[in-house]
Amino acid sequence: MRAALVGVDFGEGDFTASLEELSLLAKSAGAEPVITIIGKRGSPDAALFVGSGKADEIAQVAEDKQLDLAIFNHALSPAQQRNLERHLKVRVIDRTSLILDIFAQRAQSHEGKVQVELAQLQHLATRLIRGWTHLERQKGGIGLRGPGETQLETDRRLLGDRVKALRARLDRLQRQRETQRRARSRNQTFSVSLVGYTNAGKSTLFNALTKARAYAADQLFATLDTTSRRIYLGEAGNVVISDTVGFIRELPHQLVAAFRATLEETIHADLLLHVVDAASPVRMEQIDQVNMVLKEIGADHIPQVLVWNKIDMAGLEPALEHDEYDKIRRVFISAQTGDGMDLLRQAIAEFAKMNAVERLDCLPVRESHDARINNN
Repeated sequence: MRAALVGVDFGEGDFTASLEELSLLAKSAGAEPVITIIGKRGSPDAALFVGSGKADEIAQVAEDKQLDLAIFNHALSPAQQRNLERHLKVRVIDRTSLILDIFAQRAQSHEGKVQVELAQLQHLATRLIRGWTHLERQKGGIGLRGPGETQLETDRRLLGDRVKALRARLDRLQRQRETQRRARSRNQTFSVSLVGYTNAGKSTLFNALTKARAYAADQLFATLDTTSRRIYLGEAGNVVISDTVGFIRELPHQLVAAFRATLEETIHADLLLHVVDAASPVRMEQIDQVNMVLKEIGADHIPQVLVWNKIDMAGLEPALEHDEYDKIRRVFISAQTGDGMDLLRQAIAEFAKMNAVERLDCLPVRESHDARINNN
């Protein structure tokens, strides 16, 4: 599917990096970006987002290059999307719809598919209902008496019923996860979650740590389903490592809400390994974006170690850095080559042992005494 990428510079953030990311997203969805069209405005146009002049330019390009699709690097209102499709005479989607489409393609597990469908329906509901509001205001007229209003109510009810059923199914899956977490907690198993910007190398790192065969590829959102594996780290004992979905700038709110059950693995972890693409020129902005999502899901209080991955591509050496309190702050590794992996295991083991000591200190005196005897 041949596509034009459309970006409007409002003078906020790193516009170039955002457009490059849109191109990667488009390719991940299976589109072929043919041309990138850039505009500059102080604020979006209410009707066409880009303004009539720029819309005419895009329409001409779409005709000349026989494009099938225009992908906007922004969130469009339902009215703007409809107006643009009429004006450009090609299908128009925004960044949110594009990400939802990629998630729909990549979801493998039952839980992942349910979460994606819920997010898609929540996104569709706003567009469907707002798209029919002109009929709500009609009080009759030729061809408009009754059926339009009835259809709107029917669509609302069907969507509402489906969303309700999906939420109930996710609640059941969430309870199952909670049971598994309680079992791990009773066994006092230290849990670690890999978090990070999409394509930072989390799944490659997960495979290197656990010897698993989780799907890893050089593409955005290669992993949607949380995978957990147990590893043994000598004196630190058993540790559970979980690979989670990657984050991205302007991650649609519907996805964060729908994937809350999956992201709960992150909320309940004892340690977060925040995987960073050390070779990315916008790595600091990506770190900020991940921390924003962690705050949104209530995981910003969990101890975090920055894992600077892909040091072989960034020209860096394996290293371990401590903060002013002598706690490990950053580890420099390459999950692909294995450089620095021993340092990362050392860091995880150190946090696991600290966590075990803290748990003992929190136990009643008798239980703590028995636990220390058993550990020795």
